[in-house]
Amino acid sequence: MIPNYNVAPTQKILAIINQDNENKLEKLHWGLVPFWANDISMGSRMINARAETVSQKPGFRNAFRKRRCVIPADGFYEWKGEKGHKQPYYITVPSGKPFAFAGLWETWVDKENDEESVYKSCTIITTTASEPLSSIHHRMPAILDPEFHEKWLNEKIQNPKNLEIILRDGLIYDMIYYSVSKSVNSVKNNDPNCIKPILQ
Repeated sequence: MIPNYNVAPTQKILAIINQDNENKLEKLHWGLVPFWANDISMGSRMINARAETVSQKPGFRNAFRKRRCVIPADGFYEWKGEKGHKQPYYITVPSGKPFAFAGLWETWVDKENDEESVYKSCTIITTTASEPLSSIHHRMPAILDPEFHEKWLNEKIQNPKNLEIILRDGLIYDMIYYSVSKSVNSVKNNDPNCIKPILQ
């Protein structure tokens, strides 16, 4: 597997989904396309879902109940500052070990295509940022405690209230961050230098 240091919306990313009581590693497009969408363009506007409203939003609520995933990662970027002068930061866990975002996934079928092409996609759930991340941005991805991975993936758990409890009590907030090069502003740059610390 080739490392990706600068993931962009609509690109394929790895995710673990549960189908027929079996966990599977899949490649999904980042940007959820609901099964009822007219085309896949909606995905570029649905890269994130707010934990506070995900159970009610028409584009997410069905997947929230039936199609959840965990998305492995080593870290993520966030930007701070005025438009045109924003400084990127790389954010990860103190141990530096991989972790997983809480996500949702969907399958969209192009019924106008004779071959019925299938487009699998996902979204990352976000929550209120922890301290000190709130000094950079007011939101952060919902990072699942490993103890809650199986519960989140369990197809049998469909009660929104039980799932909301996971998003309340099953998240990790202990994060560290450091500034990185503005080269991450371009997806053309995708190498270890993207996550190399820089001095400000």
